[in-house]
Amino acid sequence: MKISEILKNKEVTVSYEVFPPKKDMPFEPILAAVDRLCQSAPDFMSVTYCAGGGTGHNTIKIADHVQNHRGVTSLAHLTCISSTRDQVDRAIGEMKACGIENILALRGDIPADFDGSQTRDYRFASDLVKEIKAKGDFCVGAACYPEGHVECEHKDDDIAFLKEKVDNGVDFLTTQMFFDNNVLYNFLYRIRERGITVPVIAGIMPVTSGKQIERICQLSGTYLPARFKAIVDKFGDKPEAMKQAGIAYATDQIIDLIANGVHGIHIYTMNKPDVAESIRNNLSYIIGK
Repeated sequence: MKISEILKNKEVTVSYEVFPPKKDMPFEPILAAVDRLCQSAPDFMSVTYCAGGGTGHNTIKIADHVQNHRGVTSLAHLTCISSTRDQVDRAIGEMKACGIENILALRGDIPADFDGSQTRDYRFASDLVKEIKAKGDFCVGAACYPEGHVECEHKDDDIAFLKEKVDNGVDFLTTQMFFDNNVLYNFLYRIRERGITVPVIAGIMPVTSGKQIERICQLSGTYLPARFKAIVDKFGDKPEAMKQAGIAYATDQIIDLIANGVHGIHIYTMNKPDVAESIRNNLSYIIGK
């Protein structure tokens, strides 16, 4: 089923993100985690993509398994900055052959050796969106950044780029993680003012370790509200306490989002079924089992 239809027909959706194993890592533990995550019946499951790490084929393999063997709608990520047009065409063809109808179109991380002088088939996610739409009847999602993309100096410019992506055929948006819901509410107001009306799914990252939040801040510069900092300061060096506190914080975020009219929740599970299950249990009467 297309995610656009799921979003249209359900009052609240809860979905998960998983990632494939790296090139030198075993496949079976990831598949076991995916199977367990599917047991809690998410509305869809997205599978990340890493062209440079050689996991692109694994993305399609897992997405196929999720949809055709576990009965959960899958969303396959596809990046373009490191890919040729032929590679993208092949990936889209494989997805189509598996019956995958939903693709999250991403630029991807710029390679370390890229200095701007090399000729590339794709420069922006908006180019990929247009390509996917031309290749078949796909439901296409894209990423958005409530705090602004780290490479974009001005938020107005970032929203202008987002509008271009949407105008090229994006059916829904999924946000980068955030830890202050007011950041999302302000972002939604700004993009609606600019005429971006497609559904926006809120991306929630349950932080279950102090080291995890350090990496997140280094990579994305995400704003940490004082309340969240206090939790990390108090429990960051106590693994079980931090895990419990992180699940509670993510649950609280989700409840506030739903209470304020946000209809789509996307949990970045980090391939941890127990964390996703705990959050779902905390929401059992809010979203229904």
